Amino acid sequence: MASVEVSSLLVPSVVEMAKELSASIPGRYIRSDIERAVVPDGDQALEIPVIDMQKLVSGEPNNSEIEKLDFACKEWGIFQLLNHGVDSTLLENLKAEIAKFFKLPMEEKKKWWQTPGNAEGFGQAFVVSEDQKVDWGDLFYVLTHPLRLRNPRLIPTLASPLRETMERYTFDLNNLSTAMLGKIAEALHMKTEEMTVFVGEGRQTIRVNCYPPCELSDQVMGLTPHSDSTLITILLQLNDVDGLEIRKGGKWVQIQPLPDAFVINVGDILEIISNGRYYSIEHRVTVHPEKERLSFATFFGLGHDGELGPAPSLVSEQTPAKFTRVKVQEFYKGLFSRRLQGKAYIDTFRIQQD
Repeated sequence: MASVEVSSLLVPSVVEMAKELSASIPGRYIRSDIERAVVPDGDQALEIPVIDMQKLVSGEPNNSEIEKLDFACKEWGIFQLLNHGVDSTLLENLKAEIAKFFKLPMEEKKKWWQTPGNAEGFGQAFVVSEDQKVDWGDLFYVLTHPLRLRNPRLIPTLASPLRETMERYTFDLNNLSTAMLGKIAEALHMKTEEMTVFVGEGRQTIRVNCYPPCELSDQVMGLTPHSDSTLITILLQLNDVDGLEIRKGGKWVQIQPLPDAFVINVGDILEIISNGRYYSIEHRVTVHPEKERLSFATFFGLGHDGELGPAPSLVSEQTPAKFTRVKVQEFYKGLFSRRLQGKAYIDTFRIQQD
C-alpha cells in the first residue's frame, strides 16, 4: 500500500456505529461467505517462525539466522521478529496513545476524516462500489515517508504526545525495514544493489486499525482476506485481543503474537521481485463479540519512478521469469481501483508456465 490517490468511496465510522447498535447491524456488513477457522492442537494458536534480529545482523559467517529467514519467507510468508531494537517504552507509549486516539469524540476525529478520492485519514480503504460488502472496523491510514509527500493535515496536526510518539515510531520502523530488506536480499542471494534500485526512495505508510466488538461477530469480518501489496508489512498488536488469521494449507488458522514482537509478512511486491521464491501470505482479521481489537500495521513499498518485476539476478534459463514487468505507478493505480480479494491482484501479473 503506497499510493493514496484513489477512487475510494466514503463509509460511516464503524466505531461510532457500534456504540449505538443492538443485535441488529446493517446488511452491508453481514457476510454469508465467511470460512470458519481451525484451531490447531486444541486451544493453541499457530506457532509461526520466530527470527531474532540481533542474531540476523550479527555478521557471523554461515549465519544460521539467515537460513531461518529464508525458510520463513519461502515456506510461510510470515514470521515473528524478536530483539528488533525498538524501545519497549516507546511501544507501550504508542499503545496507550493509539487507544486514546480512537476514543476521541467523533467531532474531533472529523478533522482527520478521509476526503473524496483520497484514502488518507480515518475511514476505510478499497471501497469501490455502493453495494460492496465492507469491513467491521475503522482505520487511520497515512503516508509517512518520504517526508516531502506527507499530508500536512494529518500527522503534523496530531496533538502531543501522540504526534511525537508516532514520529519516533515510524522513524525507527523505517530503519528496521531497511535493515530487514538488506537481510532478505542476502537470503535470496540477490545483488544488494538490485534491491536498492527497486526500492528507490521507498514508501512507508501506516494503517492503525480499530475493530470494535460485535455481538454478531461470526457474521462480520474485521478485515477482508487479502495479501499485502508491499515488500514487507510490520504489524504490532496493540492490545491482547487476538483475531489475526492466516491461510495455511488451505485453511484459516489464528496466530498469536508474542509480547512486543513484530509480526512481519511478505508482500506481493517481494513475491514478484523474488520471482516466486517467497510468497505473500493471505490473511484476515476476525471480530471479537465483546472486546475491541487494536493493531498498527506499517507498510513498506517502492518509490513510484521505477519498474517492478523479478530481479534480473534471480532469472535464468533454469528459473524463467514468473511475473510480467509493470511500471510501479501502474501497479499501485491498479491496486487501489479494486476491492480486496485474496491474492487476485498479484495473480494478474503471473506468467503461465508451459
